Amino acid sequence: MKRSLLGRLINGIGLFLVVCIFALPFVWMISTSFKTLGETMTFPPQWLPNQLLWENFSKAWNSGPFFTYFINSLIVSISILVLQFLTIIPAAYAFARYQFKGRGFFFSLTMITLMIPAQLIFLPVYLQMSSWGLLNTLWALILPFASSAFGIFLLRQAFKQVPEELLEAARLDEASEWRIIYKIMIPIAKPVLITFGLFSFITHWNDYFWPLVMTTNDTARTLPLGISKLREVDGGVAWNILMAGNMILVIPILIVFFFAQRQIIRAFVYTGVK
Repeated sequence: MKRSLLGRLINGIGLFLVVCIFALPFVWMISTSFKTLGETMTFPPQWLPNQLLWENFSKAWNSGPFFTYFINSLIVSISILVLQFLTIIPAAYAFARYQFKGRGFFFSLTMITLMIPAQLIFLPVYLQMSSWGLLNTLWALILPFASSAFGIFLLRQAFKQVPEELLEAARLDEASEWRIIYKIMIPIAKPVLITFGLFSFITHWNDYFWPLVMTTNDTARTLPLGISKLREVDGGVAWNILMAGNMILVIPILIVFFFAQRQIIRAFVYTGVK
């Protein structure tokens, strides 16, 4: 009994420390976004501002074409997600349920792409986008990510868990493969799809490297690049304005996560995805 109580106490302390490690930087960002510039420079650090300066957010928003940045980020993130769903769902279904020559080879080839960083392949992709005349357009930020090896792997694992008898019963009822995917596979894998969608949205919403490489003007640039320009506000690094800009960047992600968290828990608890 005492060992059990001690174990729970140790686990509780450990979890509390982990939460503090991950939460404190976020709390500091929120606090700093409401401070004056002077309060950001005090030592020892001042956790709570004397007054909530909401004008930090308006100053960050008005420091550049932030509405354009925001819309561009939204278009890019959602378009990539739609294209990825259109490609990874049939690919994952084929790898999970079809027996064809070279299936193992092609799946291994798909998985190998997970080990190739974007920084390694950006030059040939850049040259390809340039030859198509797509530089400084949103297409250059969307097309290179039209599919996802991670998404194929994740969905394949979920599709493999569907009983074969269920699919055979649907085929006996003369259901087409596309109908089986739409009516059976997608509803069963819904938590996994939502989880992947959240990961994809966050990744491309926060992407800094690719928009920096593919764009040179504000008409096609995204929110992370706009946030980086806040370092130049007031002739120096105004940390309060910079943190307010980061809050603008983070809020949509928090909203998406709030609505998707239940499906994420289902994906990892009920479908057994590791």
